[in-house]
Amino acid sequence: MARVTIESTGTPHTHRIGNGRHVLVSDEPPALGGQDAGMAPFELYLAALASCTAITLRMYAEKKGWDLGRFSAELVSSRDSDGRLQVHRTLSASGALDDAQWQRLLDVATRTPVTLAMAQGARITSEHRVAAR
Repeated sequence: MARVTIESTGTPHTHRIGNGRHVLVSDEPPALGGQDAGMAPFELYLAALASCTAITLRMYAEKKGWDLGRFSAELVSSRDSDGRLQVHRTLSASGALDDAQWQRLLDVATRTPVTLAMAQGARITSEHRVAAR
Protein backbone atom coordinates (compact mmCIF):
# COMPACT_ATOMS: atom_id res chain seq x y z
CA MET A 1 0.00 0.00 0.00
CA ALA A 2 2.58 2.55 1.10
CA ARG A 3 6.22 2.60 2.12
CA VAL A 4 8.36 5.30 3.69
CA THR A 5 11.81 5.45 5.22
CA ILE A 6 13.13 7.77 7.87
CA GLU A 7 16.74 8.69 8.61
CA SER A 8 18.34 10.82 11.26
CA THR A 9 20.10 14.00 10.16
CA GLY A 10 22.69 14.36 12.89
CA THR A 11 20.60 17.10 14.53
CA PRO A 12 18.72 15.88 17.60
CA HIS A 13 15.11 14.93 16.76
CA THR A 14 15.32 16.10 13.11
CA HIS A 15 14.70 13.36 10.55
CA ARG A 16 14.24 13.07 6.79
CA ILE A 17 11.22 11.02 5.70
CA GLY A 18 11.03 9.82 2.12
CA ASN A 19 9.20 7.49 -0.22
CA GLY A 20 11.80 7.45 -3.02
CA ARG A 21 10.28 10.45 -4.82
CA HIS A 22 9.44 13.01 -2.13
CA VAL A 23 11.11 14.13 1.09
CA LEU A 24 9.65 15.64 4.26
CA VAL A 25 11.36 16.75 7.45
CA SER A 26 10.07 15.96 10.89
CA ASP A 27 11.26 17.49 14.13
CA GLU A 28 10.04 18.57 17.52
CA PRO A 29 9.62 22.13 18.75
CA PRO A 30 12.38 23.63 20.91
CA ALA A 31 10.29 23.06 24.05
CA LEU A 32 10.70 19.31 23.42
CA GLY A 33 14.39 19.50 22.49
CA GLY A 34 14.02 19.89 18.73
CA GLN A 35 14.94 22.65 16.30
CA ASP A 36 11.43 23.08 14.80
CA ALA A 37 12.92 22.20 11.38
CA GLY A 38 9.76 20.37 10.29
CA MET A 39 6.36 19.19 11.41
CA ALA A 40 6.10 17.24 14.64
CA PRO A 41 4.83 13.63 14.49
CA PHE A 42 1.23 14.41 15.46
CA GLU A 43 1.18 17.25 12.92
CA LEU A 44 2.21 14.73 10.26
CA TYR A 45 -0.59 12.46 11.50
CA LEU A 46 -3.11 15.27 11.02
CA ALA A 47 -1.54 16.14 7.66
CA ALA A 48 -2.15 12.59 6.41
CA LEU A 49 -5.80 12.83 7.40
CA ALA A 50 -6.16 16.34 5.96
CA SER A 51 -4.64 15.42 2.60
CA CYS A 52 -6.79 12.29 2.26
CA THR A 53 -9.89 14.32 3.17
CA ALA A 54 -9.10 17.05 0.63
CA ILE A 55 -8.29 14.63 -2.19
CA THR A 56 -11.29 12.37 -1.55
CA LEU A 57 -13.76 15.25 -1.33
CA ARG A 58 -12.32 16.84 -4.49
CA MET A 59 -12.69 13.54 -6.36
CA TYR A 60 -16.24 13.08 -5.08
CA ALA A 61 -17.28 16.63 -6.00
CA GLU A 62 -15.79 16.28 -9.49
CA LYS A 63 -17.68 13.00 -9.99
CA LYS A 64 -20.91 14.75 -9.00
CA GLY A 65 -20.16 17.83 -11.12
CA TRP A 66 -20.00 20.09 -8.07
CA ASP A 67 -17.66 23.06 -8.01
CA LEU A 68 -15.81 23.03 -4.70
CA GLY A 69 -13.78 26.05 -5.68
CA ARG A 70 -10.91 26.60 -3.28
CA PHE A 71 -11.07 23.90 -0.61
CA SER A 72 -9.41 24.10 2.79
CA ALA A 73 -9.56 22.26 6.08
CA GLU A 74 -8.28 22.86 9.58
CA LEU A 75 -7.64 19.85 11.80
CA VAL A 76 -7.09 20.08 15.53
CA SER A 77 -6.24 17.25 17.90
CA SER A 78 -6.83 17.04 21.62
CA ARG A 79 -7.23 14.42 24.32
CA ASP A 80 -10.50 13.71 26.09
CA SER A 81 -10.79 13.13 29.85
CA ASP A 82 -9.83 9.47 29.34
CA GLY A 83 -6.72 10.45 27.37
CA ARG A 84 -8.15 9.25 24.06
CA LEU A 85 -7.09 11.20 20.98
CA GLN A 86 -9.81 13.36 19.44
CA VAL A 87 -9.53 14.98 15.99
CA HIS A 88 -11.88 17.71 14.77
CA ARG A 89 -11.99 18.76 11.10
CA THR A 90 -13.40 22.10 9.95
CA LEU A 91 -13.96 22.09 6.18
CA SER A 92 -14.61 25.02 3.87
CA ALA A 93 -14.88 25.62 0.15
CA SER A 94 -15.44 28.73 -1.92
CA GLY A 95 -17.80 26.95 -4.34
CA ALA A 96 -21.54 27.55 -4.08
CA LEU A 97 -22.64 24.37 -2.30
CA ASP A 98 -26.06 23.98 -0.69
CA ASP A 99 -26.75 22.38 2.69
CA ALA A 100 -27.58 18.99 1.15
CA GLN A 101 -24.27 18.94 -0.75
CA TRP A 102 -22.36 19.86 2.41
CA GLN A 103 -24.12 17.12 4.37
CA ARG A 104 -23.12 14.62 1.70
CA LEU A 105 -19.50 15.85 1.74
CA LEU A 106 -19.40 15.61 5.54
CA ASP A 107 -20.70 12.04 5.25
CA VAL A 108 -18.07 11.18 2.64
CA ALA A 109 -15.40 12.69 4.92
CA THR A 110 -16.25 10.09 7.59
CA ARG A 111 -15.38 7.34 5.12
CA THR A 112 -12.13 8.47 3.49
CA PRO A 113 -9.48 5.73 3.45
CA VAL A 114 -7.24 7.40 6.05
CA THR A 115 -10.22 8.32 8.25
CA LEU A 116 -11.31 4.69 8.32
CA ALA A 117 -7.79 3.40 8.97
CA MET A 118 -7.27 5.83 11.84
CA ALA A 119 -10.68 5.12 13.35
CA GLN A 120 -10.20 1.34 13.14
CA GLY A 121 -6.62 1.43 14.35
CA ALA A 122 -3.80 -0.65 12.94
CA ARG A 123 -1.78 -3.61 14.09
CA ILE A 124 1.77 -2.27 14.31
CA THR A 125 4.76 -4.60 14.42
CA SER A 126 8.48 -3.88 14.67
CA GLU A 127 11.69 -5.76 14.03
CA HIS A 128 15.41 -5.11 14.32
CA ARG A 129 17.84 -5.05 11.42
CA VAL A 130 21.61 -4.56 11.77
CA ALA A 131 22.60 -1.28 10.14
CA ALA A 132 25.45 -1.18 7.64
CA ARG A 133 28.52 0.51 9.09
